[in-house]
Amino acid sequence: MPVADFKTYCKMLDNAQANGFAYPAINVTSMATANAAIEAFAQMKSDGIIQVSTGGGEFASGLGVKSAALGAISIAQHVHLVAEKYDVYVALHTDHCQANKLESFVYPLIEETARRRALGLPNLFQSHMFDGSALPLEENMKLAVECLQKCAENEIILEVEAGVVGGEEDGVDNENAPAEKLYTTPEDMLEVYEKLKPVGGRFMFAATFGNVHGVYKPGNVKLRPTILKEGQDVVMAKHGKEAEMDLVFHGGSGSDLSDIHETLDYGVIKMNIDTDTQYAFTRPIVDQMFRNYDAVLKVEGEVGNKKFYDPRSYLKAAEKAMTARICQGCEDLKSVGTTLFGK
Repeated sequence: MPVADFKTYCKMLDNAQANGFAYPAINVTSMATANAAIEAFAQMKSDGIIQVSTGGGEFASGLGVKSAALGAISIAQHVHLVAEKYDVYVALHTDHCQANKLESFVYPLIEETARRRALGLPNLFQSHMFDGSALPLEENMKLAVECLQKCAENEIILEVEAGVVGGEEDGVDNENAPAEKLYTTPEDMLEVYEKLKPVGGRFMFAATFGNVHGVYKPGNVKLRPTILKEGQDVVMAKHGKEAEMDLVFHGGSGSDLSDIHETLDYGVIKMNIDTDTQYAFTRPIVDQMFRNYDAVLKVEGEVGNKKFYDPRSYLKAAEKAMTARICQGCEDLKSVGTTLFGK
């Protein structure tokens, strides 16, 4: 059962919270990128999270279909099949889904899981994200409550976000977001807890503390991890130690390792990794094209060399490089050797 069921996923998150590490959550868009993530988790003996965004789902469904939900289902089914060959647990998650895409992305995926459960099959996805950060907090939480209710009925964990992650990702541009929006306040964190806790079910919270999506040199992203501690302290002071929330770190590219490690002390149990793995996957492809220009192209009437323009030749190299980068992510997040498989 390497794709975790609900109880196993909850144990995974509890394990991370209790032992001060976080799971790498890897955005994938294809079978090759999904395979890279599973292989890395296995090499590091780390359980992990594979996630699909709306854009990733659209791409996976094909240019002629462009259905985010269908593509996500396709990737998830592939992961269910392949993960059985490995000795670590994998959870499947959907990334940033804005309010205007709930009806076309998250809700159809919840319905697909409900359909599978009625047939005695395991959940397709173990968690979904609703990103209502662009909305006023009251409206954000109203939709989050509705979404959590649907998730809880099907033993699915919900991730929510309050505060804006800067930069641009997957077609959502927050490059010019007001500075104050980049930092979730303790009051916001308390509001999120008090709105969602009574619903039942389980949720993760992507609180923002200066995070920025995109590519930045180390030191250029100015994080304030203590914001997470301040918010957790306010929530626990009012509701007790058991109210400590499972936090999610978005926009980690370019972050100092010391900042990443500090967030683990404040309840971060999941960190999204996308930009860095995109580059790791692409770099060997570029290398092959530059080094073998005359082989991959039929230049001046020549026939090229099929061994070099066969997509398998460069996609194998790309998959290996992405696996290596995810292994580094496991080390950075201290998840190496923490798998619950077989325990």
